[in-house]
Amino acid sequence: MFRYTILAAFCFIMACKEKPPQQLTAQQIIDKSIEASGGLLLQQSEVSFLFRDMSFERTNTKQGKVLKRTVNKDGTLIHDVYSPSGFERYVNGDLTQIADSMARKYQNSINSVHYFAYLPEGLNDVAVHKKLVGETTIKDKLYYQIEVTFDEEDGGEDFDDIYIYWIDKETFKPDYLAYQFSVNKGGIRFREAFNERIINGIRFVDYKNYGLDGNLSVYEAEEKYINQELPLKSTITLKEINVNRGSYN
Repeated sequence: MFRYTILAAFCFIMACKEKPPQQLTAQQIIDKSIEASGGLLLQQSEVSFLFRDMSFERTNTKQGKVLKRTVNKDGTLIHDVYSPSGFERYVNGDLTQIADSMARKYQNSINSVHYFAYLPEGLNDVAVHKKLVGETTIKDKLYYQIEVTFDEEDGGEDFDDIYIYWIDKETFKPDYLAYQFSVNKGGIRFREAFNERIINGIRFVDYKNYGLDGNLSVYEAEEKYINQELPLKSTITLKEINVNRGSYN
């Protein structure tokens, strides 16, 4: 009897040793990525930066985040504000009435710049759906591949775009992202992060933006990038980044 007990215990121990580690879910990977990138600190921070000769600013209130853009156009100072209460445009300090269609266009433009600046924070927005679709290797680094899609409600103007994020399996930082879009006959874009800097605990990167136009799938982007089949479309650079802690009111 004792011999059978020892044998059973031995088999139990071996089974435990052979049990593969539990795979992380897409949500767990994104949560770790946000934490590794300092995104949680954005809720207590005031951020400003320059992008393409325009000034952008993010602040926080009890009602939610407030996104701003300021541009000097031929001596006219245009100040756009997108907050939980809606969109407002000020021209030389005066509130200006604009058509609803133009307000949506401007607020989507502002939201897009801020969204990419703070990635991966936005990947936990309510309209986002995340799915772990695989693992891969790029430049000798192992990555999780996370597919991101959006609800039509609260998903923005381009809610039907499909994204893939490549999350480093060791650092959990997102080094690449790609997306497919349907407007203007469609296409794919593949962004490679570079020039990483940590400012007051928050990670910021610039991007090399590669792409092709036409009826293409986002799942083609990685192979085309590796094979150098994606021409460089633009370089996305953030300048004069400032992060001030403790702006929550």
